[in-house]
Amino acid sequence: MWWQYCLVFLGALLFDIVPFPFLPAFTIMIFLQLVFGLNIWATICIGVAGSILGRYILTLYIHRISDTYFKPTKNEDIMFLGKKLKEKGWKSQIAIFSYSLLPLPTTPLFVAGGMAKITPLYIIPAFFAGKFISDTAALLIGEFALTNLNSLESNILSWKSAVGLVVSLFLLCSLLFIDWRTLIQKKKFLLTFKIFKTKTVSD
Repeated sequence: MWWQYCLVFLGALLFDIVPFPFLPAFTIMIFLQLVFGLNIWATICIGVAGSILGRYILTLYIHRISDTYFKPTKNEDIMFLGKKLKEKGWKSQIAIFSYSLLPLPTTPLFVAGGMAKITPLYIIPAFFAGKFISDTAALLIGEFALTNLNSLESNILSWKSAVGLVVSLFLLCSLLFIDWRTLIQKKKFLLTFKIFKTKTVSD
């Protein structure tokens, strides 16, 4: 049924539109594919399309959140990091592609790109290539290994998913709390935790 594939698209979109580390979109794709017995290749194509749209929307709105809640110095720091990444050219594309191959949430990648106001078209092509390969592998393995709902739940909530979330949180914290300008320009590691704006009380 067409509405079941709509659920795949919406599920992948919602998993990848949030600005915080969450389960990889392929988990909901595997779940829906097994529950409804969907065609695996249609599930992959529709799910990856939803995932890409979710990440695209994330890059469009995340800088508004950062401008609202983070200090200008932190936003300038992320902008500086984004500029350096773009200067790397094809090396950055390989890094994005390689990271997208890993079974890790790609939230930090797109949060960094959005905060740095990097055009989504710079990130998405390499992300699409890596995402399509990694999600295809995940669904093929899932179709082979997960034969009932209990095994599905145990794999989705396995230590691998937990490690993925922990690593993603670590990367997001690194993005926010490391002074990247000082690290890149002066080769000095410095953590800055005062990155949020403070409200001023006017008389």
